[in-house]
Amino acid sequence: MGLLNGKVALITGAARGIGKAIALKYASEGADIAFTDIEINDTVKETLEAIRAFGVKAEAYASDASDFEAAHTVVSEIQAEFGRIDILVNNAGITKDGLMMRMSEQQWDAVLTVNLKSAFNYIHACTPIMAKQRGGSIINMSSVVGVSGNAGQCNYSASKAGLIGLAKSIAKEMGPRGIRANCIAPGFIITDMTMSLPEKVREEWAKTIPLRRGGTPEDVANVALFLASDLSSYVSGQVIHCCGAMNC
Repeated sequence: MGLLNGKVALITGAARGIGKAIALKYASEGADIAFTDIEINDTVKETLEAIRAFGVKAEAYASDASDFEAAHTVVSEIQAEFGRIDILVNNAGITKDGLMMRMSEQQWDAVLTVNLKSAFNYIHACTPIMAKQRGGSIINMSSVVGVSGNAGQCNYSASKAGLIGLAKSIAKEMGPRGIRANCIAPGFIITDMTMSLPEKVREEWAKTIPLRRGGTPEDVANVALFLASDLSSYVSGQVIHCCGAMNC
């Protein structure tokens, strides 16, 4: 369909899982793709080849998304290479779960830094470019637990809730420049991270979902496509749940 023809998308943490699915979906719709990961390894190279198979321009960049200066450096490199940045997907994230009373300061800081500060870093670096272009779409990858909370994930839940507040604020702040900002709140999505859970845990989790299945990265990528494209030109400051009615 070519919904993203002529657009350049920057996706953080896109070597695998949801980030990779979004990159492939965008490429299939004509977008050129720049994506980051902590290092350039075989997984990153395989993802890069898969993106380029759609006939679009694509480059991978080794960068720590939680590093403010590194984020600005890589954004400058991407602008120089691609000429513009139309779409920013803040997807980089980690988990370090634990009950509050047993959680270390390091667990808290690591998750808040990677999940939340990284989004600030890239929004800070990309919005001047988008403002000059008089348009852009920013998508923060939140979570249903950022809305409802979850025992044993106070750090992760707080970081994902922060992404929602950040997107809503940016939507108000940058709207006059034509920049939209939204969040996607995935529920139980079948990725390498969730597949590492015991099968019994995954089965019990699925029973709590009205659609009776876990989501796929492609399910989330379809929502990300909508938010990146002109189909959502009047959608900003919103949180779209992709969760099969989980926690609704």
